[in-house]
Amino acid sequence: MTLLEDLLAEHRLLPVLTVAGSDNGCHLGRALLAGGLPLTEVTLRVDGALDALEAMAALDDLVVGAGTVVTAEQVDRVVDAGAAFVVSPGLGTAVVDRCRQHGIPVLPGVATASDLLRAVEAGIDAVKLFPADLLGGPAAVKAFAGPFPAMRFVPTGGVRPTNVSAYLSHPAVLAVGGSWLAPPELVDAGRWEDITRRTAAAVRQLDDDSERRA
Repeated sequence: MTLLEDLLAEHRLLPVLTVAGSDNGCHLGRALLAGGLPLTEVTLRVDGALDALEAMAALDDLVVGAGTVVTAEQVDRVVDAGAAFVVSPGLGTAVVDRCRQHGIPVLPGVATASDLLRAVEAGIDAVKLFPADLLGGPAAVKAFAGPFPAMRFVPTGGVRPTNVSAYLSHPAVLAVGGSWLAPPELVDAGRWEDITRRTAAAVRQLDDDSERRA
């Protein structure tokens, strides 16, 4: 996990994308890079997601992971497509074990203390907190971090510009995952410049927050 954790700690924001097809993937990857973010997650929620992932993984300077991975077979497919890491909505031993067989980092999802206990037992020290907003937002991070002080969290689900600073102010938060940078309606309409502007604005917000906390 060291490489993935280092990237998340550096950039603090993991765009969560729903995108299909090689062309859209290529355009979207370039839009994110132009906005200053070289790290992203492509979810397996739509047909053609693997094609988009493969096209994005071929871009220089962009690190692409696969999200919504729920089976070991999907791990095999995303690794073949060039995924650099795997994100899962839950904590499944089959997915974790297959990722380890491939030597690829995995960020499993948790929603309860029992999930976190299983993560600790599995030797996992960074998890996706999902769906973060429904679980209580930043207050949920604080509550879970108390009994699990060594765990690092990537809250995802309901993260947006108005609450991203509150999440990232907690020392247990490694980064946040968000879909507001490239919502499906902008991707489907090919509004790449709008996505670049949103990405650049998010990067500026995070930089300003970091300077205020320093």
